[in-house]
Amino acid sequence: MAVEKLSLALARTIFYLKGLIWLLKRRRAYSMQDVLNLFYMDFLKIDDKHIEVVKLDENELITRCSNPCPILELAKRLNLDTKYVCKEVSEPVCRFVLNKLNPRLVFERNYEHIRPHVESCEERIYWRRGEK
Repeated sequence: MAVEKLSLALARTIFYLKGLIWLLKRRRAYSMQDVLNLFYMDFLKIDDKHIEVVKLDENELITRCSNPCPILELAKRLNLDTKYVCKEVSEPVCRFVLNKLNPRLVFERNYEHIRPHVESCEERIYWRRGEK
């Protein structure tokens, strides 16, 4: 278990470094379309052919992504559930980056709809209640 914990800590650190480097250029999200473009396409480098936009309006963005994912591959190699690996590695970094894009953004991952259990990973980003 020590190798797995070390691997996850290293992966999280590398992902944070990627986020910090990406954030050196000041970026701001003022709309959910900005979030889609900045976060998914620019930061995560997900090709639009791998993103299904389930909902996009002024208050909420719901996506399902089927892109090649290094965190999914890490989970498979370590023989760990992606629900655990994503909570440990990806989710804190995603929240950090989104908070820098706009502190009013809230990030949620649907752990009932995550690979390899289903064909894509579903995420929801929305404005904190009462703010926009």
